[in-house]
This record gives sequence, C-alpha cells and structure tokens, in this order.
Amino acid sequence: MKFLKEFKEFAVKGNMMDMAIGIIIGAAFNKVIDVLVKKVFMPPLSLMTHGLNYQDKKYVLRDAVANSNGEVTVEEVAIEYGVLFETFLDFLIVGFTVFLVVKGMNRLRRKAQDPKNKVVATPKDIELLSKLTDLIEEQNNLLKDKK
Repeated sequence: MKFLKEFKEFAVKGNMMDMAIGIIIGAAFNKVIDVLVKKVFMPPLSLMTHGLNYQDKKYVLRDAVANSNGEVTVEEVAIEYGVLFETFLDFLIVGFTVFLVVKGMNRLRRKAQDPKNKVVATPKDIELLSKLTDLIEEQNNLLKDKK
C-alpha cells in the first residue's frame, strides 16, 4: 500500500505531468516536422535538382555481391549522406520553429512583467516590486533634496 501511495504522489506531481505533456506534444511535433520536410520542402528541392532524390544519395564503399541465383551474399556498405542531409534539414526546421516559439513566449512574458503596460494584467509580485522600486527612488530623491 505504501508503495502505491508513493507512486501516486510521484505521478500526480505537476512536474511529472508537465513532462508527460511535453513528451506527447514533442512526439506529435516530430511527426509534423517529418511530413513538412519530406512532403513540403524536399519535393520542390528535388524538382529544382531535376528529380534528384536525396534519400537515395550515398557513397558506396563496397558493392553488394550476389551469387549465381541472384541472392545477396555480401551486403552493400555505403555512407548514406542523403539521409544525413534530410535529417540535418529536419534539425534546422525544428531549431528554427523552437526559436520562434521561445521568442514569442519571451515577448509575452516581457509584456506581462511590464508594470506600465495596462493591456496585460501584471502579476502581483512584479507589481509589488515595481511599487517598491518607485518608493525607494522617491525616498532617495527626498534625501538628496535635504542635503
């Protein structure tokens, strides 16, 4: 019973749930990026290069060897740089998309933390710190005037 109680406390914690949601969204995001690269970016790129399929591009180190029946006895050894190119393109798209998302989130956070911006409700802690800063500045000005 104690084990189940401990597991329940662990599984229901906010960080665990946030991580699970992040992993699920990340997996779905990966599928979107995969389709975006393979079905949106690669066809025009292939068209511009006269039908070149990047996934098939490779540098063969050793050709496959077949016996008289046509069965492969020794597998081909090749460096598949076309797959590397597509994976690198995936990486660039994911990196750029994450950059845009983080940039947007930072912009929203700055707006929310700006005490002078009345469009977005300022969190109470930021509002109190802003008032404290204003009071300290006012007190410093009064002390300067007395000198």
